[in-house]
Amino acid sequence: MGFPKGRRRLVMVVVALFAVAAVAVIVHRVLAPAEVSTVARGGYPAAAQPAAGVIGRLPVAPLIVDARLRVYAAHRQVYADRPIDGRHRTSPYWSYRRWPAELTGVVASGSTVVSRWSDGRLVALDAPTGRVLWRADGPAPAETGVTVRRTGAATVWDPRGLYLTNLADGRTALVVTGDTQARGVELAGGRELWRVDLPGRCRSDVGTTPSGQLIGLDRCAGPATVELRDAATGAVRERWRPPGATDEVVVTPLGCRAGHSGCPALRTAGPGDAGGRGWLLGGGEPTAASALDPAGATLAGEQAVTVSDGVAVGRSARSGGELWRVDGLGTARLIAVQPGRVHLLTDANDLVTLDPVSGRQLSRFSLNVGSDGTGWAPGAVAAADGYLAVERLREPVDPAGDDQRYYLTAEAVILAAT
Repeated sequence: MGFPKGRRRLVMVVVALFAVAAVAVIVHRVLAPAEVSTVARGGYPAAAQPAAGVIGRLPVAPLIVDARLRVYAAHRQVYADRPIDGRHRTSPYWSYRRWPAELTGVVASGSTVVSRWSDGRLVALDAPTGRVLWRADGPAPAETGVTVRRTGAATVWDPRGLYLTNLADGRTALVVTGDTQARGVELAGGRELWRVDLPGRCRSDVGTTPSGQLIGLDRCAGPATVELRDAATGAVRERWRPPGATDEVVVTPLGCRAGHSGCPALRTAGPGDAGGRGWLLGGGEPTAASALDPAGATLAGEQAVTVSDGVAVGRSARSGGELWRVDGLGTARLIAVQPGRVHLLTDANDLVTLDPVSGRQLSRFSLNVGSDGTGWAPGAVAAADGYLAVERLREPVDPAGDDQRYYLTAEAVILAAT
């Protein structure tokens, strides 16, 4: 005996409504904005002291944090593993995910890791625990045109529009820029220090200095001009036009501590320049530094370092006087600097590390692991806390190729202690 026709219709309507409600709940749970924080359960590892040499190989680019952790970027996740000298990537020590925003940049200072997301959100994490320290809103990231490949190197080694710098009172500031706005944020607690409107894509970021300035290149109203903006207040303190520069001038930061953060010098170059002109950054106008003029020269502490015809030369960046020279390097080229270390890569992919003050060789070894060999070309490189990581690209390098063609192996990043 069935239901009467009217009641049957009512039951069908109720069932349909329940089904729609259930689907709505599922869709909401899947698609609604959310974050998942998985904090560390083990103890914070001590700083390791591995012998100089290759440590291992990784599928993704590590950001070395506090000399204790490796932090990585995924599409919608930032996570860490340990130990820092582990041969392979291990299970996450901690992890932080957001949905539906995408991760666009990661920087770190001391034990604080800051992630930036496609909706402009800034999230600071505590490196020892992975716990959220603070959240803040920032400007939406500008389109950079940079391709983020599977290693995530562009996200953790050179996040454009996300910079760190030290203020005069000892605080560390995070400077965040987009197409039309810049903001300064106090790293310690996430408090906003200032916000200013920017004129648009006719202005671009170059980086930050070690002493509290955001470097920009302004082409909006008149000749191309370098501007130095106070990271404590947001006010432009200096506008400077390189002598003889045209509107096509290219400004390259030199000696940066990480990515484009903490850069004590820059080089300006225009069409037809053999190298350009080097400049030291301080409190006022940039100061000419001829030792940084040659293409490929960089700054390591107070020393300008160049490599040419198998000879590495260190000069005083201020006086230009030669301090040391090391020969017999073949076709080596300078690939990275960090405090107390200058890293050169030979044509046989030997990594040579020199003391920038004396030129003394600190270490030399082949960048080879397992049976991979040394028949590869270097890609993106990062150096910090005595470590160096480099992407290995398949030769001949095909910038337009997919990741499988572009990288040497699935574990394309080689990590070394220097």
